[in-house]
Amino acid sequence: MNKKRFKKYYRTVKFLESLSTLSSKQNYMVHRNDLDIYLKRMRYFLNLLDNPDRWLNFIHITGTSGKGTVTNMLHEVIYSSGVKVGSFTSPFVTTSIEKIKINDKYISMDDFVKIVEKMKPAIKQTIKSKFGAVSYFEVFFAISLVYFRQQKCDWVVLEVGLGGRYDATNVIENPVFTAITNIDYDHTEILGKTLTKIARDKAGIIKKGSTFFTSENRKSILKIFKNICTNHSVEFNAIQHSRDYMKNNILLVTNICKKIGIKDSDIHVGISKSRLQCRFEIIQNDPTIIIDGAHNKAKIKSTIDNLRKIKYNKLHLVIAISQNKDHLAILKQLIPVADNIYFTKFMNRFRKCADPESLINLSKNYFKKDAIYMKYTSSKKATSIALQNADKSDIILITGSFFLAGEIRKLWYPEEEILEKRNAFDI
Repeated sequence: MNKKRFKKYYRTVKFLESLSTLSSKQNYMVHRNDLDIYLKRMRYFLNLLDNPDRWLNFIHITGTSGKGTVTNMLHEVIYSSGVKVGSFTSPFVTTSIEKIKINDKYISMDDFVKIVEKMKPAIKQTIKSKFGAVSYFEVFFAISLVYFRQQKCDWVVLEVGLGGRYDATNVIENPVFTAITNIDYDHTEILGKTLTKIARDKAGIIKKGSTFFTSENRKSILKIFKNICTNHSVEFNAIQHSRDYMKNNILLVTNICKKIGIKDSDIHVGISKSRLQCRFEIIQNDPTIIIDGAHNKAKIKSTIDNLRKIKYNKLHLVIAISQNKDHLAILKQLIPVADNIYFTKFMNRFRKCADPESLINLSKNYFKKDAIYMKYTSSKKATSIALQNADKSDIILITGSFFLAGEIRKLWYPEEEILEKRNAFDI
C-alpha cells in the first residue's frame, strides 16, 4: 500500500472536517433564522465551481427511513442496465470516500485530494461572502458534483442529508425524478414536531418538470404531496403499499426504473446485487452478527421485522444511541426482544452519545423476565463480551446508531483496505 497517498487523503479529510465548527448539521441549521441562506450559499459556491450540477441528470431521494437503501438500489439497477451512474449518500460508515460512488467504485483517494485542492480558493472566497463559509456537508456535496461532471455520469442519484427543502442537495434545479420513501418522526427539532410539518419539509424537493414517486401510504400525507405536485405541474405516483419496508423500497425503485425505461431483467439483477453497509448487514455466522444503523422508531421497526424472519435461540443486543434521538421510542421496541443487553457508547467528535446508565433507567420497564444487562464504555469491549457469551445459534445485533455500527464494522472491514480497493465489501 502507498502510505503517502493515505497521508494526503487523511490530511484532506481533516481539512474538510475543520470546516464545521459545530458538532452536527442539525445544530448548524437550527441556530439560523434565515434557512434559505443554506441554498443561497450552496448556489454561490457552485457558481464559483462553474455550476457542475447543471450538466447532470438527477434522481433526488428523501424520506425518514429507507432513503439510503433506495439510493443504493437505484444505483445498482442503473449500473446493471449499462449506463454510467453516480451516487451521493450520507453518512459514510468507515471512511469519507464512501459517500461518493460511480458504478462499482468509490471516488479514488487521488481524485478526492485533487478536487479538494482545486476548490480551496473557492472555499476561502465563501468565508468573505455575505453567505458565510461553506460547511463540511456542503463542500462534500460539491466534491461529488465536480467528480460526477468530470466523469460524465449519465445519471446521478442524490440522497438528501436531512429533511429536504433546506438541505444542500436541494440546490439542484431540474431533477428528472424525485421520491419520498416515507414520513415519520425524526430530527423533529429541525423539521417540526408533527408529521404534517415533516412531510412539507421533505416535499420541498418536488420541483416543476420532475416526476414524483412515494411509498408513503397515509391519506393525509399523500394529499399534501399530491397538492404540491398539482401546483408544480408534477406527475404524481403513489406505489402500491406493503407492510414490509423492504418490499416498499423495491416497489419504489422498480417503478422509477420502469419510468426511466430500464428492462425488467436489469431491474431484477440490480436489486439482487444491491448491498449497503450497516443496514441489517450480516458480517459473521456462528454466531450470527448483524450490524444495523437503525436510529429512529421507523428504522427500528424494520430491524425487528427483519429479525423475525431469522431462526435463532437468544438475542444479544449491543446498543448505543445518539444523545439527540428519541431514546424511549427505540428502547421500547428493542429491549423486550433481547435476552442479553450490552449498553455502550460510540466515540465521535461530531455527535454526542447518550449515557448508557440513562438508557438502562429508561429500559427498566421493558426487560424480559430473565434478561441480563450490563454496560461498557467501550463498544469494542461490549462486542467482545457479547461474542464470548453467545452460542452458535444466537444472534448478536449491534444497533441504535449509525456511528456505533460504523465503529464496530471496522473490526471486520479495515479503513485502509476499503480506501485501496474502493469497495466496502470485496475485501
